[in-house]
Amino acid sequence: MSSFLNSDLWTVLLIINYVVAITAVITVILKNLNPTKTLSYIIVLVFFPFLGILIYYLFGQEYRKNKIFNRKQVLNQSTVKTIHEELELDGKSIRKVDDYLNNKVKLVKLLYNNKNSPLTLCNELKLFKNGDEKFKDLLEDLKQAKHHIHLEYYIVEDGKIGTQLLDIICKKANEGVQVRLTYDDVGSKLSNKMKRQLKASGVEHYPFMPVVFSKFTGKMNYRNHRKIAVIDGKTAYVGGINVADEYVNEYNDNFWRDTHLRLVGEAVKSLQVNFFTTWHFVSNTNLKIDKSYFPEVTCKNNVAVQIAASGPDTDWANIMEAIFTAITTAEDYVYITTPYFVPNDQIITALQVASKSGVDIKLIIPKKSDSWVVKHATNSYLERLFDADIEVYRYTKGFIHAKTIVVDDIFSTVGTSNMDYRSFNINFEVNAFIYDIETSKVLKQHFLDDLEVCQKVDPAQWSERSKFEKVKESYCRLWSPLI
Repeated sequence: MSSFLNSDLWTVLLIINYVVAITAVITVILKNLNPTKTLSYIIVLVFFPFLGILIYYLFGQEYRKNKIFNRKQVLNQSTVKTIHEELELDGKSIRKVDDYLNNKVKLVKLLYNNKNSPLTLCNELKLFKNGDEKFKDLLEDLKQAKHHIHLEYYIVEDGKIGTQLLDIICKKANEGVQVRLTYDDVGSKLSNKMKRQLKASGVEHYPFMPVVFSKFTGKMNYRNHRKIAVIDGKTAYVGGINVADEYVNEYNDNFWRDTHLRLVGEAVKSLQVNFFTTWHFVSNTNLKIDKSYFPEVTCKNNVAVQIAASGPDTDWANIMEAIFTAITTAEDYVYITTPYFVPNDQIITALQVASKSGVDIKLIIPKKSDSWVVKHATNSYLERLFDADIEVYRYTKGFIHAKTIVVDDIFSTVGTSNMDYRSFNINFEVNAFIYDIETSKVLKQHFLDDLEVCQKVDPAQWSERSKFEKVKESYCRLWSPLI
């Protein structure tokens, strides 16, 4: 028996591989997933022995159905229920919003029907163009904290900016302020020395879904891609900027273009609730949530904001559906900035239909991507955009990481979600949806300023690219549901 195994070991392993692979293929087919995604998994399982099973194990689990964690543990707490009831608008207020938002009310109702994305009216906003601006304000707000600091980030690194931030929260914890930090275990690089400092200072900190050998699992599925900061329940931050030196141009030779948002007002409560749902999961504790985390707010301006979170913990792909609705209800223009454009068929169809209906669609993507596969996968979608007369621009000044959409001078969104399959279906994301003329005009101007350092892609020249480029695009596109 042993001699047989020694001489035919690879044959035995291949048989075992394909027994497991066939079982996985049947499972994928029975899940009735998107056909493209189904075929991608079948190809990987059949034509890549051993590697295919590993990829399916890491990337193929449908956690939206299986539920990685249950939001209801937090949402059912009496304090959170009361907050949602207080934020819920009465019929008269909703009619006023209807008049103000015109046809964008469909978008409001889409998120509003989710019950966990109430429309808030009492808000003041400040937009940051790049990390230098964001951290100047964020560090000052952290220094002024009196009751609590809640931080939830995909990337936290104890480099120059990270050390400044972490030193501040350690100092605040020593002063008696409650400090809670959760960071993604794959995205972040916190040294053991810093972890010891956090613990010694009384900062509660937990990694999100820790993995072994995180340095080698940069695309491990179901990562927490959110960037949330909440200070004293009064001030919050959300957007694309992580806690790392590459996001701060003062510390970075390569220019980094990004967008972030500071909120004061009722929308902070929604971000607070989203933080608590993550904290309940990572800490495995049933934290008692009381009113002290949701203080009364007053504001000088009334800006309508909805906070939409999506991920394997939500029943619906909230952010993708909201973006789809924003595009399909546009009447004048849709301006999109995203570092990663690997959309699903719904978004591509929405863009094509809007453009063919006379809406001005413009898209900014990086000229130089930080991912070879994503770059070529993105390129594979451009021809479909050109067929519908959609304009595509490539940012040349550096790397553009901003995740923004502006529609018709009335609607805009700033958040963590990219325009790709991973953000729409796999990662934990959060976006602020803003219904405000002034904010939309500012973001529109940011977009137009960025166009000044972009190269417009010529559809005629694009169609003449080499066959080798097209082969690379087609190959990378096969992986688009997985990247």
